[in-house]
Amino acid sequence: MPDEPAAFDLSSTFVHLGAGPTAVPVPDFRWTPDFLGAYHRAFEADGDAGRLVSLLDQERSWPAWERHPAGEELVVAVSGRYELIVELGIERHRLALEPGWAYVNPRGAWHTLDVLEPGRALFVTPGRGTEVRPR
Repeated sequence: MPDEPAAFDLSSTFVHLGAGPTAVPVPDFRWTPDFLGAYHRAFEADGDAGRLVSLLDQERSWPAWERHPAGEELVVAVSGRYELIVELGIERHRLALEPGWAYVNPRGAWHTLDVLEPGRALFVTPGRGTEVRPR
């Protein structure tokens, strides 16, 4: 008999979108090296096509830049107000995001976020090979 259907909180149970038509909840997601290693091993077969969906509180500006060489990242402001800063070539672009507004970070583009008003943002991220550098 199948499990009973259950809704979940996307801020703690992320979802892995696979290379095929799959969506797998990843409960109690943690940003620790051990957890991330286990996550990447579990979904390694999806390669660059795998995506991680998360809904995260954005309370303060990010202390670092990041980029995703495996693909493009969707960023959606759900609540709050932000300024997404994206490096394209030698230029930095500042993009205002308020509820309902979104941006697709290009593959490999360095980006960071300034929080103007705390809130929540939805991310659909190609996590494989993500790089981080200090701001």
